[in-house]
Amino acid sequence: MFSYFEYIFIFLPPVLAVYFLLNHRGFTRAGQIFLLAASLCFYGLWNLVYLPLLLLSIVANFGIGRVLSDPPASLGAIPKKAVVASGICFNVALLGYFKYSDFFIQNINAMTGSDIGLLKIAAPLGISYYTFLQVAFLVDTYRGRLGRNDFIPYALFVSFFPKISQGPIALQGEMVPQFADRAKALFNSENFARGMLLVAIGLFKKLVIADNLGVWASQGYDHAQVLPLFEAWFTMLAYCFQLYFDFCGYTDMAIGVGYMFNIRVPDNFLSPYKSLNYQELWRRWHITLGRFLREYIYIPLGGNRHGEIRTYLNLLITFLVGGLWHGAAWTFVLWGAMNGVGLMVHRLWKKTGIRMHWFIAWFLTFMYWNITVVMWRATSYREAIKIYRGLIGLDGVMLPAGWAKFGFLKSLGVTFGPWLANLGGEKQSYYIYLIIAAAALTFFAKNSIEMSERLKPNMRWALFTALLLGISIIHLTQVSQFIYANF
Repeated sequence: MFSYFEYIFIFLPPVLAVYFLLNHRGFTRAGQIFLLAASLCFYGLWNLVYLPLLLLSIVANFGIGRVLSDPPASLGAIPKKAVVASGICFNVALLGYFKYSDFFIQNINAMTGSDIGLLKIAAPLGISYYTFLQVAFLVDTYRGRLGRNDFIPYALFVSFFPKISQGPIALQGEMVPQFADRAKALFNSENFARGMLLVAIGLFKKLVIADNLGVWASQGYDHAQVLPLFEAWFTMLAYCFQLYFDFCGYTDMAIGVGYMFNIRVPDNFLSPYKSLNYQELWRRWHITLGRFLREYIYIPLGGNRHGEIRTYLNLLITFLVGGLWHGAAWTFVLWGAMNGVGLMVHRLWKKTGIRMHWFIAWFLTFMYWNITVVMWRATSYREAIKIYRGLIGLDGVMLPAGWAKFGFLKSLGVTFGPWLANLGGEKQSYYIYLIIAAAALTFFAKNSIEMSERLKPNMRWALFTALLLGISIIHLTQVSQFIYANF
C-alpha cells in the first residue's frame, strides 16, 4: 500500500492532472472512467488478490439495485422485499466470511471443545465500509429513494480512493450526482486550496499528534504488566486522543482529497469531545456510521415507536452490531453494549427533567467515553481490567522520587520511585505536554471543517498549510498505519 509520501506526492498529482485535463477537453465520461481506474489501481496495490472481490461486490450490488429500480418481466411475482433481502444477505455473507470466520470458529471450538482449524483470512481493505454503503444503497433503492443507476458513477461511488479504506460511509444519493455534475468536472482553485489545507491538517493530526501519543498508549496497553494510578490515567488519555486524532486525521485527508476533485465527501467528525451528553457525542463521532446504524438498523428494528422497553432493546441491539462491525472480538461487542447502555442512561436522565451543569455534563460524558474506549483498545478482558484497576488505584499510587519530602502520603499507600517507569520512563515531560496540547486543541480550537470554511486563498493560509505539511513531512520517516484501516 502507498506510504503517505507516495500517496500525496507521487500518486495524487498525476491523477488530478489527468482527470482535469480530460474534463477540460470535454471528455467527462473518460474522466470518470480514468478516476475509476485510478481508484481500482489504488485498491489493487494493497493486495491485488482482493480486487476481484471488490469488483464482484460492485457488480452484484449494482445488478440487484437495477432489478429493484427497474424490475425485469422475467422476475415474475418475486416480491422486491425478497430481492433486497437476498442482496443484504449476499453482502453480510461476504463480510462474515472474510472478517468473522475465525471469530466464529474460535467460539465454536470454545463452546464444544472441538479443534476446527482457523482459516486465517486477512480481511480485505475497506470491506466493512464498502459493504455498509452498498447495503444502504440497496435499502434506499428498495424504499424508492433512488432511481435507475449508471454503472460507472456507481462503481466510482463505491471505490473512490480517498474513502475506500476507512470511509466516511457516504450514501449513493450524496455522491453519485456529484460525479455526474459537469460543473464539478473543471478545476477549482478555491476547492483545491481548501483540500490542501484539510490534507495538511489531517497529516499533522496523524503523524505529529496521534502517532506520538500511540507510543505511550502502546506501552501501557501492550507491554506494562501493572499500571499504578497516574500511569493508567495517562495510558487511557493517550489512547483516547490518539484514536480521535488518528481517525479524524484520516477523515480530514479523505474530505480534503475529495475537495481537490470538487467532490464533497460527507463530514465524519464535529468536535465530539465537546459533547454535553452521550447522544450528542454519537451524533458528532463517526457521523456516517452513526447515521447508518440509526437509519438502517435502529429505525427498521422499530426505533422508539413501540414503547420504552423496546426502544432500549433496539438501542442495545444497534450498538452490539456497531461493536461487532468494528472488530471480530468480544471486547468490541462489550464496547458496543457499553455505548448502548450509555445512550439508555441518557434517555432515562432526560425523563427526570433535571438540568445538569454544563461542566458536569461534559465531564461525565467524556469520562464515560474514555472508559468504553479502554474496552475498544484492549486486546483481551485481562488487559482492560489492568487499565480499570489502575484507574482507581488498586495497583498502587506512585509519585516521583523527588517528592519523597511528602512522606506523610505513605500512610495513604503512596510510594515514591521511578515515576511512569511502566510507560518507558523516557521523555516523560514531552508526552505529558503532548496530552495537554491534544486536549487543548480538542476542547478549545476550531475543528478542521470550521477552519476550512473560513479559508480565503491568500498567502497567510498558504504559509499555514505549508507549515503543517512541512512539520508532517519531517515525521514521514516513521512507519505507521491508520487505526481504522484494521476495520
